[in-house]
Amino acid sequence: MTYQDTLNWMFSQLPMYQRQGKSAYKADLSNTHLLINHLKNPHLNFKSIHVAGTNGKGSTSHMIASVLQEAGYKVGLYTSPHLKDFRERIKINGQVVSKQFVMGFIKRNKAFFEANQLSFFEMTVGMAFEYFSKQKVDIAIIEVGLGGRLDSTNVITPEVSVITNIGLDHTQFLGNTLEQIATEKGGIIKPQIPVVIGETQTETKDVFKKLAKQYSSKIVFADKEVKVALESDLKGIYQSKNIKTAIQAIKELQLKDYTITNSNLKEGLLKVVKNTGLLGRWQVLNTHPKVVCDTGHNKEGLTYLMKQISEETFQDLHIVFGVVNDKDLNTIINLLPKHATYYFCKPDISRGLSVKKLKTFFNELGFKGKAYKSVKEAYRAACNNSSPEDFIFVGGSTFVVAEII
Repeated sequence: MTYQDTLNWMFSQLPMYQRQGKSAYKADLSNTHLLINHLKNPHLNFKSIHVAGTNGKGSTSHMIASVLQEAGYKVGLYTSPHLKDFRERIKINGQVVSKQFVMGFIKRNKAFFEANQLSFFEMTVGMAFEYFSKQKVDIAIIEVGLGGRLDSTNVITPEVSVITNIGLDHTQFLGNTLEQIATEKGGIIKPQIPVVIGETQTETKDVFKKLAKQYSSKIVFADKEVKVALESDLKGIYQSKNIKTAIQAIKELQLKDYTITNSNLKEGLLKVVKNTGLLGRWQVLNTHPKVVCDTGHNKEGLTYLMKQISEETFQDLHIVFGVVNDKDLNTIINLLPKHATYYFCKPDISRGLSVKKLKTFFNELGFKGKAYKSVKEAYRAACNNSSPEDFIFVGGSTFVVAEII
């Protein structure tokens, strides 16, 4: 199989949560244990940091990776979903995994995957673990895919566990309250492994403290511990919390005798995009008019984004907007500005919400805007209808952002 054939097989044959939704979710780690045993436990051959949370885990993971790269370590980075190319999910020092490795891994293990009906995410985790093991990384930052306790990544014993924050997202899998979701994400807390909590929240603080006590694990709340957030090249007011979380995680590594200087910390935070290739976080695509895209899509993420937009100076606001079909629009509609002109679109995946339904929902609540056949058509219309003094925001879904970057 060619590289494209390989990707086609991965995407079409195996369920993937980000594209299919609930049918792809497996609340069980038995397949992952089968897989890592089949691969001869590659995750035992490198040190790791485990990162969970509702918002900010991608940015925080990339920040930590960048700092460790500045300190001279060979750093693996496993994140999801990807924006443009599947290989973005698996990187070493900012370089994506080779097409040859992806093809070879699937070819070697395809019969096993089919026999055991492994999910897209399970086999991708196995691919990352084997790649990091074979490439002999010093440490890998492993981002949780969904939840924590039953996530396929939750077979590692990390140097530090990190939980950025808790919000009401993926409630069909993780629970309907912040406390329930915190319990699921807190499932990455391991015996006697320090855990960094990014954001102190009244509803979840005691959940994490109880879990940490149960496992005799040191627990630190980064927003209480780190007094000054350093500068980062990742812009957006929401990044200040992620920066503090990353700083505290690095401090925990320093206590474990990792050689990371304050200069490494500062430079790493300032060079996240250069060192890791991160895309889609308050990413400025144009200046006149100013065009910004961001992958933030739930209540917490959009709250910060809309606040950031309100602080920009512009004449008219244009919003290119599309969502997935399991998005509860009632949880986000009050966050979005009515004075904007909307360009409704459907991301090009089966899980995308019908543009007709999206437009109808918004129009009935007094929002003005038109429906477009594709994300690119909506984006072109926004650009054509705007003046140099205007502001264009593109978002609502990771998949919408992916189509215009």
